[in-house]
Amino acid sequence: MVPDTSLTPPHVIFRCNLRSLSPSRLSAMVSSSLPSPKLLASFDDNSATDTFCTTLTFCLDTVCPLSSRPARTTPSAPWLSDVLREHRSKLRAAEKSSVEKLCKQTGWTERQIQRWFRRRRNQDRPNLLKKFCEASWRFAFYLLAFIGGLVALIDKPWLYDLEEMWKGFPTLTLLPSQYWYYMLELGFYTSLLFSVASDVKRKDFREQVIHHVATIMLISFSWCVNYIRAGTLIMFMHDSADYLLESAKMFNYARWKNACNYIFILFAAIFIVTRLIIFPFRIMYCTWVYPVTLYPPFFGYYFFNGLLMVLLCLHIFWAALIIRLAFRFLSSNSSVEDERSDREETDESEEEEQMKNGAIKTNGPAQNGHATYNNNHSKKTE
Repeated sequence: MVPDTSLTPPHVIFRCNLRSLSPSRLSAMVSSSLPSPKLLASFDDNSATDTFCTTLTFCLDTVCPLSSRPARTTPSAPWLSDVLREHRSKLRAAEKSSVEKLCKQTGWTERQIQRWFRRRRNQDRPNLLKKFCEASWRFAFYLLAFIGGLVALIDKPWLYDLEEMWKGFPTLTLLPSQYWYYMLELGFYTSLLFSVASDVKRKDFREQVIHHVATIMLISFSWCVNYIRAGTLIMFMHDSADYLLESAKMFNYARWKNACNYIFILFAAIFIVTRLIIFPFRIMYCTWVYPVTLYPPFFGYYFFNGLLMVLLCLHIFWAALIIRLAFRFLSSNSSVEDERSDREETDESEEEEQMKNGAIKTNGPAQNGHATYNNNHSKKTE
C-alpha cells in the first residue's frame, strides 16, 4: 500500500527522500544530464562550473524537492500599514501602545489586530527556501575558496614559517595563483557588500557591513603595498571555517538536526582556534611585532594592523555568540538555531504565551466573565 503523502509536511517528505536517495541513482542522473565530455572540455572554468552546479541543483530538485510553507497573506488595512511603516524599528512597542486606538479606528477586536501584526511580520521574513539557497551558494564559494587557497599555499614556506612572509620585502614576486586568489576574494566580498541589503536580514547586520568594508580595504591595501603573502594567509585562515558554518545552516534548513549539531560543534572549535588563537598570537604577531625589527614603521604598517584589530574585535563578538549558542545546545540537548534570524510566528504563539503566564487555564470551568461557585459539591475520590 502506497502511503498518502498529501498529509505529510513538506520538510518530512524532503528528509525521507534525501535519506533514501541512492548515490548511484543520483550519479547516473547527473551524468545523463551533463553535456558530453568533449563539449564540457571546450568550456572555460566558469562556464563548466555553472553548468555542473545547475545540473546538480536540477537533479536534486527532481528527486527530493525542498518545499517551504508560504507566509499567510493579510487583508488590506491602510491604518495598520501606516503604523507598521512608522514604527518598523520598534514594532512590538507600537503594537502594545496602539492596539486600543487601532481597535476604534478599524472596528476590529484586539485579537484581530494582534493576529494581523503577527502575519504581517511573517510576510517580511524570508522563507526557508530563500535561506537554503543563500547558504548553498555561500557554502559552494567558501569551499572552493578554501581549496584554492590550500593549492596556492601548500608549497609555500611562509605557510609553515610565518617569518618567511617578509623575506625579500618589499620586492616580492607576484605568483599567478596569488593573483587569482586575490581577485576571487575581492570580487566575492565586493558582491556581498552590494547584496547585503537584499540578503536575509539578521541581527548582526551592522557588524556584517563593517566586516565586509574592512575586508575589502584589507585586500585592496595589502595588494597596493605588496603585503601579498600576509594577505593570502589571512584569507586562507578565514576560509577554513566559513564553509562549515554554511553547511550546518543547510542541514538545519533541511531538518537534518543531528548532522547540523555535529558540524556546528566542529565549526565552533575551528573558529575559536583560528580566529582567537592563531590569528592574534601568530599572524598579528608577524604583522605587528616582527616587521619592526626589519624596517621602520610607516603609515601602511599602522593602517594595515588597525584593520586587523577591527577584524579581531568582530571575531570576539561572533565567538561570544557561538559559545553562548554552543552552551545552550549542550546543556539542553536541543537543536542548534541561529540566534541572529527572526523566527516565524504562528497563530498559536499568542495562546501559548498566555498559557505560560497563567492568563489561559486549560481543563477548567467556563467562567465567561463571571465568578465560579462550588454549590457545596466536592470532588469524589475513588
